[in-house]
Amino acid sequence: MRFIDLFAGIGGFRLALERAGHKCIGFCEIDKFARQTYKANFDTEGEVEWHDITIVTDEDVRQLGSVDIITGGFPCQAFSIAGKRGGFEDTRGTLFFEIARIARILKPKYLLLENVKGLLNHSGGTTFATILNTLGELGYWVEWQILNSKDFGVPQNRERVFIVGHLGGEPRRKVFPITRTSGQALKQLIGGQQGYRVYDPSGTSVTLASQAGGMGAKTGLYAVPVLTPDRLNKRQDGRRFKEPGEPMFTLTSQDRHGVMVSRKLYNDIRIRRLTPLECFRLQGFPDEFFHRAKAAGVSDSQLYKQAGNAVTVNVVYEIAKRL
Repeated sequence: MRFIDLFAGIGGFRLALERAGHKCIGFCEIDKFARQTYKANFDTEGEVEWHDITIVTDEDVRQLGSVDIITGGFPCQAFSIAGKRGGFEDTRGTLFFEIARIARILKPKYLLLENVKGLLNHSGGTTFATILNTLGELGYWVEWQILNSKDFGVPQNRERVFIVGHLGGEPRRKVFPITRTSGQALKQLIGGQQGYRVYDPSGTSVTLASQAGGMGAKTGLYAVPVLTPDRLNKRQDGRRFKEPGEPMFTLTSQDRHGVMVSRKLYNDIRIRRLTPLECFRLQGFPDEFFHRAKAAGVSDSQLYKQAGNAVTVNVVYEIAKRL
């Protein structure tokens, strides 16, 4: 089926839907750095490319022709419990109605949307009720489910609500519920304020964040075992380990040192945050997806932000193949 990728980010929806056999005909993303990663990984030549969805005209939309699916991880900050929860009073919250406007014109068979789970109870449920009523008025029967990324093959505790709209009433075959075996739990080693808590890397990671403070606020902090002396003279990624008694290098990625957050040792462990590559892995992106973005000149700070904003590819794929 043909789909348009709205609020596309770096292309998590697209990667999943294309794996399920669907075809992208265009995308919309306002962030220039996200577009840089997107275009480094997808052949977008000849496709429709929109930036600011609020200035896309109805005529622009009609020129798309036939579209079977609209996807969109519409901005979640207005509904997140971590934000001010302004909902539709927040201008970011009103961007949902841009999806509704485009759906009214195109009348696709399916809508596939994603947001934070706080959307369901925001303002006592009235915000979500408004969304359901709006989609209902457009002729869509709607189902939804909160899914956790840790249940879909990636060790990240990330709960998001996924919404599927079916044009023309209740379908014979529903998408939800999707039942999966629960993944591992978080293993906290050191408590404290958010960004300073330390977790065991053998467990599940905390939810990746796009807009957060320093230390481990974006990625969490993890305890990495210190190598024993008999391994100190071995080589790792083409470099020698430091001599006994010196602080150990952090784990590395792409022949670069990872980020050293603390030089203190706690019970023979070193504490660090995740690298951008590890964050991309936790969202289900293949390594080459990250490498192409890095080669295109995208900075680490933007890569961290992009991973935190992305949808988990594995989760969307399970939905996409059921459409």
